[in-house]
Amino acid sequence: MISRLIKKIQETNAPVCVGLDPNLSFVPEHIKKEAFEKFGETPEGAGEAILNFNKGIVDATYDLIPAVKPQIAMYEQFGIPGLKAFKDTVDYCHEKGLLVIGDIKRGDIGNTSASYAKAHIGEIEIGSGRFSPFNEDFCTVNPYLGSDGVQPFTDVCNENDRGIFVLVKTSNKSSGELQDLNASGKTIYETVAEYVEKWGQTSMDGDYSNIGAVVGATYPEMGQELRKIMPHAYILVPGYGAQGGKAEDLKGFFNKDGLGAIVNSSRGIIAAYTKEPYSDRFGAENFADAAREAVKDMVRDINGNL
Repeated sequence: MISRLIKKIQETNAPVCVGLDPNLSFVPEHIKKEAFEKFGETPEGAGEAILNFNKGIVDATYDLIPAVKPQIAMYEQFGIPGLKAFKDTVDYCHEKGLLVIGDIKRGDIGNTSASYAKAHIGEIEIGSGRFSPFNEDFCTVNPYLGSDGVQPFTDVCNENDRGIFVLVKTSNKSSGELQDLNASGKTIYETVAEYVEKWGQTSMDGDYSNIGAVVGATYPEMGQELRKIMPHAYILVPGYGAQGGKAEDLKGFFNKDGLGAIVNSSRGIIAAYTKEPYSDRFGAENFADAAREAVKDMVRDINGNL
């Protein structure tokens, strides 16, 4: 699966993905109005509004990017209608030729992790049939229950040609409370990175592994350090833009071949129409056009600094 992502990155010349994290406050009023007229001011109405907003963003950007990253919590908050909007979003992105990174951050003991893996990147047997419930191409995994929580995901990666990104050093401010602790002469995040490289050897796909890592753009020095520890892991880099990560700090996340990382932006793209420099040029009716321009600017920014 990672070879497919690399091919898409090379075809688009865009080592970026768009985070489809649609808080209702980001959705323009005309989209919410239409959805609420159809379903009322209900979770069903919210799900419809989110789906239509996502479709607008995807329609405007799918030819510029290799992948999207929907964060499932933004959908789960609306219950079953929200989860339906999540699934419909995944399917729509696939129709447009995009790869989908499900940002689910799951991780539990063996059987529970196996169920999560089947639900999101694998298949489930029901009688004589086999189904892919959410059908993402990649998902994010929390490793803090240890190897037996990650192993079911790596098994599914190998069985179904899928991929995962394991949380190593996250972009949030308090991540250091646990991840930076020293244990046996090294930090927790360094230890996790060593495991990612080890797990990755069981799922190689060319020069890179289907087992990747999440390392926040807000910690560039650590990103450079972790790149050396995980030479075969693709790095998913959140935190660019709205969280403070800058393009000039990202070079260390990449390998000398120009590959090795994909940078995510969520609010900076999907809510671009609400902030400068796009708000002066695009109104709410043209939110998708603003997103397209924001993607172009992001790609220029990152490629220019690489």
